[in-house]
Amino acid sequence: MNKAEFYQNLDELLELDPGTIKDGDVLTDLEAWDSMTVLSFIAMADEKYGVNIRANRIAECKSVNDLAAAICEFQAAPK
Repeated sequence: MNKAEFYQNLDELLELDPGTIKDGDVLTDLEAWDSMTVLSFIAMADEKYGVNIRANRIAECKSVNDLAAAICEFQAAPK
């Protein structure tokens, strides 16, 4: 997974200006990060990265880096 592309996808998902999301941003500091965004993130992860991440796994994530790691973790998991 390309991190720059991932951050760009998050910018779009959160309706932020391109380049807003940075390495290490804390999810609770992002005004647009809420329960509806979590659902949208699940759909984005499936559509763009081919992974099915459960909401409880996303709830464990504290930063955008954690979200990226979760996607990589699911991409690497045996199917």
